[in-house]
Amino acid sequence: MSQEYLLDKLTIPTLRDNYLKGALTPRQVIEHIIERSEADQDMNIWITPPRMERIRPYLERLSTMSPEEYPLWGIPFAVKDNIDWANVPTTAACPDYEYMPTQHATVVERLIKAGAIPIGKSNLDQFATGLVGVRSPYGEVHNALQPELISGGSSSGSAVAVARGHAAFSLGTDTAGSGRVPASLNGLIGFKPSVGAWPLKGVVPACNSIDCVSVFAWNVEDIHIIDQCVRGIDEQDPWSRDRGVPVAMLPTKVLLPSSELEFFGDYAEQYRQAWKASLQYIDQLQLPVEYIDLQLFQEAARLLYDGPFVEERWAALGSFIEAHPNSTLPVTSEILQSGKAAQYRGSSVFQAQHQIQAMKLEARKKLVDRVMILPTIGGTFSRAQLREEPIAYNSKLGLYTNHCNLLDLAAIAIPSVDAGDKLPFGITMFSLPQLEGALFELAKRFTNAVSQPTTEPLREVASIPVAVCGLHMRGLPLEVQMQQCGATFLKETKTASKYKFYKLNTTPSKPGLIKVNDQGGTITVEIWNMPLHSFGSFAAMIPAPLGIGKVELEDGTEVSGFLCEDYATEDAVDITDIGSWRALL
Repeated sequence: MSQEYLLDKLTIPTLRDNYLKGALTPRQVIEHIIERSEADQDMNIWITPPRMERIRPYLERLSTMSPEEYPLWGIPFAVKDNIDWANVPTTAACPDYEYMPTQHATVVERLIKAGAIPIGKSNLDQFATGLVGVRSPYGEVHNALQPELISGGSSSGSAVAVARGHAAFSLGTDTAGSGRVPASLNGLIGFKPSVGAWPLKGVVPACNSIDCVSVFAWNVEDIHIIDQCVRGIDEQDPWSRDRGVPVAMLPTKVLLPSSELEFFGDYAEQYRQAWKASLQYIDQLQLPVEYIDLQLFQEAARLLYDGPFVEERWAALGSFIEAHPNSTLPVTSEILQSGKAAQYRGSSVFQAQHQIQAMKLEARKKLVDRVMILPTIGGTFSRAQLREEPIAYNSKLGLYTNHCNLLDLAAIAIPSVDAGDKLPFGITMFSLPQLEGALFELAKRFTNAVSQPTTEPLREVASIPVAVCGLHMRGLPLEVQMQQCGATFLKETKTASKYKFYKLNTTPSKPGLIKVNDQGGTITVEIWNMPLHSFGSFAAMIPAPLGIGKVELEDGTEVSGFLCEDYATEDAVDITDIGSWRALL
């Protein structure tokens, strides 16, 4: 096997195995990385690029360390340039903010102690204020696969460094999705631990109370190794928390959205189809599925930027901005300045804190022993489009990520089926802090299933067509039950001309469909496709005198659907001639 092939995708097991066999040396890997970074210079991945003079001391110290004893011996990693690497400038992508740290950030120190080699400081959206990767005076970071597309941010350089073979893994940060959006856009895994699990000491703050250090890598195993090296309380860090060691387990259920999801941008339909394909792989995990309303998570997401939490950014950086009014990009200044808006007072902050505490409680109830899965993002944009609509398009990218840290969740973003040629698509798994081990286990199973080559067609999710004729139809009060069961609308059609249709004497009014031998009519029904695993619980919710039986359609086929017992028609109104519950309403 050639060295070029070995270095195409740098992973911890591959590097360690080849180090131990003598097929590679850390110096050879670093020299190759420097060559690659110079070849990719126009992609604006680095602020402080890999150079041998900075890396040499870390290479030389490996001679005093046993590769068998140090889990990250000789493994090269990138550091987002809002995280301190001693004696290397930290800029947060703002030249006037630059300072020279004398100590490593805790996470960097722990990685170096495990034998890892820091190689450079990666580019980012200035002060970590975007999800796009184009807000840097050091240049727009190009997507690793399609340079005209955005790379995602704010940890843009960190993600692209791994995707382009400049590092085996990289450190990012994540406040609203910055450690997950770039992972999805560049075909990587991005892990964001629960808040406080990885120390923040030595990290330039965005919103300290919910900031997280994150990591990008090629596989779940690498993420797990890095987590073991970094996780743990730092007594010098006021934000550090003892979250415990993740334990391998599986959740009792998988939670999926009950309603149609929003996809956007020029590739919206490709993303929609990739999500549908992902659902088939989720079904193959063979775990019970529950469908939930996303309103709670959407409200938390809105609160992050449409409430007083934006003032926390201003609290961290406001004094610098006011002292250096021309030092930031216009879009950065606009975002940070919004944090001192006049409408926010001290009482607003406390009200928002109380609101988010109530939301956390509800989230814990929904997610206990469960893992929620959503698309990581709903679409992407070109770098040119972001120049035209820098804030609106950025907001779109946080649709399925912004809620996470405010609700104190852990998350892992993983690749799924591609949405198109050189167009990755990914999903994100969310859990409570005590279930982080389930994220690793479930992510491993999913990525293995997607990556396994097979000539067999993907097994379709087992489902059953269901005919509804009343309150469960689209736009009517019980449509939500169909959504909660994961059912999707197929078509509107009519029954065979063998049915009587009644308005039953109930509160609220309900329709009753009864098959007769003669004098029947055709009745309008909707056909919904319902997952088979939801059908039993759905049927159990239906109160007498209604029930599920076989409904004959005008084309002669039979499907499961709502029927009514004869006795209920004694005091009912015959509406067969109207032929439709919606028409009656």
